[in-house]
Amino acid sequence: MSIQSKIESILFVASKPLQAKKIASILKSKEVEVNDALQALQSKYNGEDSGVVLIKNNDEWQMAANPDNRQEAENFMKAEVSGELTRPQLETLTVVSYCGPITKPELEQIRGVNCSLILRNLMLRGLVKENEDVTNLLPTYETTMEYLRHMGINSLEELPNYSELHAHPYITSINQE
Repeated sequence: MSIQSKIESILFVASKPLQAKKIASILKSKEVEVNDALQALQSKYNGEDSGVVLIKNNDEWQMAANPDNRQEAENFMKAEVSGELTRPQLETLTVVSYCGPITKPELEQIRGVNCSLILRNLMLRGLVKENEDVTNLLPTYETTMEYLRHMGINSLEELPNYSELHAHPYITSINQE
């Protein structure tokens, strides 16, 4: 695989801006090689026939929808964040509520399925937020103030059996791994 291909994959799954330095660290490459590859990818994607563009702000890079397709992207996003929560979204939200802050692998261990898209949709709805953890390589997820407002509660402790479930031995053992 070429360095461009690897960078393309990283930017695609990252869903947030990344510095060239961080990408170089992940790939164990020189930053100059990463910057050259990013420039090449920007030339590849930023044409008028591309649905995605590679944008740069200072030293951060991110893949984004082509601004010419803004209306279609907005229509899709509105459809994604409106309407009822699905059963998998409700299950994920419940686990985050009772176990958070929780990493994605911990969440997936409890649920037994990949939760990437579900977490993304819950974040788009403003019900879950991602926190960078400086002591851990993985971000953690927890509920938001919007979630509390949506539930009509003042704190997570008001959830049914919160104290008992939040302190359950299985949950505390996962959070200590």
